[in-house]
Amino acid sequence: MILPCIDLMSGKVVQLVQGNPKNKKFEEADPLAKAKEFAGFTLQVIDLDAAMGKGSNLSIIKELCSRHTCRVGGGVRSAEKARELVSAGAEKVIIGSSAFSGGKVHASFLQSLADAVGKERILIAIDSKEGKVVVSGWTRSTGLAPVAVVKKLEPYCSGVLYTYVDKEGMMEGTDIATLRKLRAATQLEITAAGGISSKEEIMELEKMGINSALGMALYMGRIRLRDFQ
Repeated sequence: MILPCIDLMSGKVVQLVQGNPKNKKFEEADPLAKAKEFAGFTLQVIDLDAAMGKGSNLSIIKELCSRHTCRVGGGVRSAEKARELVSAGAEKVIIGSSAFSGGKVHASFLQSLADAVGKERILIAIDSKEGKVVVSGWTRSTGLAPVAVVKKLEPYCSGVLYTYVDKEGMMEGTDIATLRKLRAATQLEITAAGGISSKEEIMELEKMGINSALGMALYMGRIRLRDFQ
């Protein structure tokens, strides 16, 4: 599966390098128009403002969910927020930093989410930088290795979103080696993000049974969706 990314900041679609708001490579004022270009694909929608605790793009997200199949994340820190997104039409809810606490999987929080919306609705983000899971806008390391942690997430979700932060937005290739290890370690659905830059790379991931979330390479024209329709 290919998932075009809609990253929202101040009501606009943006693409950032390594999640840095000061390193913005793309901006589009109309998220609904941009999403329309991706018709027929499941969208991965991330509210960057909510993730950074600087606001919300919820009204836009609700509109996107009413028109498209969406997986939504960014700032989901409570069961109530997860329920609100599901009620708005989100196919799945992506849980980021809140999935981890004190250098461990935040099991009680994740169980509360699973109880609230069902584990089949939950995806957990494994954001990897220098080989460790990072949180808090990718600024703080948990010390956890992605492959070691993925089995511990299985009771609470239907899949994981593995983002290769080291190459996010750089179009220099993703972390195939770790993704192969993740695939061997779990039966959960896996979606890869960060650095994906070619049709060949997407096909390699597909052979492993791994989805591709496309951001910068898609917006910069390096990858064309029509090649996969």
